[in-house]
Amino acid sequence: HTRFCLSRGLGDVYKRQLMANIKNAVKLGVFTLAIMNVTAVVSLRGLPAEAVYGMSSAFYYLFAAIVFLIPTSLVAAELAAMFQDKQGGVFRWVGEAYGKKLGFLAIWVQWIESTIWYPTVLTFGAVSIAFIGMNDVHDMSLANNKYYTLVVVLIIYWLATFISLKGMSWVGKVAKIGGMVGTIIPAALLIILGIIYLASGGHSNMDFNSSFFPDFTNFDNVVLAASIFLFYAGMEMGGIHVKDVENPSKNYPKAVFIGALITVLIFVLGTFALGVIIPAKDINLTQSLLVGFDNYFRYIHASWLSPIIAVALAFGVLAGVLTWVAGPSKGIFAVGKAGYMPPFFQKTNKLGVQKNILFVQGIAVTVLSLLFVVMPSVQSFYQILSQLTVILYLIMYLLMFSGAIALRYKMKKLNRPFRIGKSGNGLMWFVGGLGFCGSLLAFILSFIPPSQISTGSNTVWFSVLIIGAIIVVIAPFIIYASKKPSWVDPNSNFEPFHWEVQAQPATVNVSASNANAARPTATSAHTGGATGASTAKPGATVSNAAAPDAASSGATASGATPSSSSSATSGGNSTSGKASPGTGDKDKDAPKS
Repeated sequence: HTRFCLSRGLGDVYKRQLMANIKNAVKLGVFTLAIMNVTAVVSLRGLPAEAVYGMSSAFYYLFAAIVFLIPTSLVAAELAAMFQDKQGGVFRWVGEAYGKKLGFLAIWVQWIESTIWYPTVLTFGAVSIAFIGMNDVHDMSLANNKYYTLVVVLIIYWLATFISLKGMSWVGKVAKIGGMVGTIIPAALLIILGIIYLASGGHSNMDFNSSFFPDFTNFDNVVLAASIFLFYAGMEMGGIHVKDVENPSKNYPKAVFIGALITVLIFVLGTFALGVIIPAKDINLTQSLLVGFDNYFRYIHASWLSPIIAVALAFGVLAGVLTWVAGPSKGIFAVGKAGYMPPFFQKTNKLGVQKNILFVQGIAVTVLSLLFVVMPSVQSFYQILSQLTVILYLIMYLLMFSGAIALRYKMKKLNRPFRIGKSGNGLMWFVGGLGFCGSLLAFILSFIPPSQISTGSNTVWFSVLIIGAIIVVIAPFIIYASKKPSWVDPNSNFEPFHWEVQAQPATVNVSASNANAARPTATSAHTGGATGASTAKPGATVSNAAAPDAASSGATASGATPSSSSSATSGGNSTSGKASPGTGDKDKDAPKS
């Protein structure tokens, strides 16, 4: 709202009052931000996948936190603070470093990844609903029924889509309640039940004397652990809060490390609690969390609590999906309006909700859900889509980590309200490099079928992952190559990249000289340094000199004479004031160092 108001030319007095209010806003405490990060990341549905490893699961959680969770939090904080007043998110971050094509790829895979994520999380929701009954045998049979799961996933997803199209404001409140009821409380309860069980002499199915380090000689053992990176995915979103902390250079890293420690403890203790009550050979990726609660409640003679916890977990899943159905697509929608997506994808309903993108997203979820029919089990379907989600998300992270390092050299002088390292680039190379290498390792491992889970035919496994990843990665480049100036929404105020703005002053000055030569009495165009905006006279427009190839396309400053105006029209795309990043660029969109 603040950015909208300021960009619409409010009076200077109101602007000053607004900025003063922002500065005087209550700052987040270190522990408050740490807890916010925990609630944004922690999910219980992935615990069974790691419980298979017993004691060594703690190694995987800690390893992934060090090489992925912490680097993601710190790098995203620096990037978010750098571009806090500009739209685009990861599209902006990667685009500033590598150009529009790779920036578009980054936000594209982020959107598609979330689309593929829905069937996996809804599978867990369907299993939770199946366990609401009191008959364990019937519940487990229903939870493992592919057709039941398919129907429930589709009904819930399309219901959430239609609710999102209504733009209901109460959805956010439902999500907050769902996060507490469906994640935090069950996590605490699971850990407490595990402690009570062991303290009262219960038999442990997990060998606490086993090695903390996994058996690296058996390569198949480490494959399933690659999915642990998805547990920590999404921490880049927390970077938007870096300016809400007092003394961010000191307190934000504190909040990151505290949040990471709490997150790791919840994951480790929760996984141990499942490993204690369920033998490793009986662990099922989609059912074991509910089975674990069932076993604990039976031990304390409170089986009546099983349906309640099942409802709570299902509510947490449904509330999250209801919130996120429209969320991730907003990023690709905003970028699309800047000229990167056909007008069809820019259509909204009367409430401003991106209806066509939601419908396309829904069709994709429906097609993916049909994989239930060809996969040998619900568990194998869950695992293969989880792996595809990890692969796509890690592509974005690889671009983000390397882009953050590249920007240290391409945007040396830009103010960084939060900076990794007080001086020099050594610490950024270490943190960003650690995140990049960790992401690359997980990316490679994600293609290999895990030995602990029956995934059916290896041909189906590799076909889905490799062909799926190739299609998703190629698609944005095809769309980019096909884009037209007519795709730009005239109401889009998407800011140009820094390397586009740097190309403007020289181009506009040359154009202004030509205009003066054409009519000596014309008012000289004056460029505004970094902004490159023309101030020759009210109403004058600057043709799109933003793209790096615009200088050679004859872009000129209009407003001098009719002849110079026509020259501008023939030389390129004309826009008012601020160039749109979606026009006038073909292949030469790479940033200049």
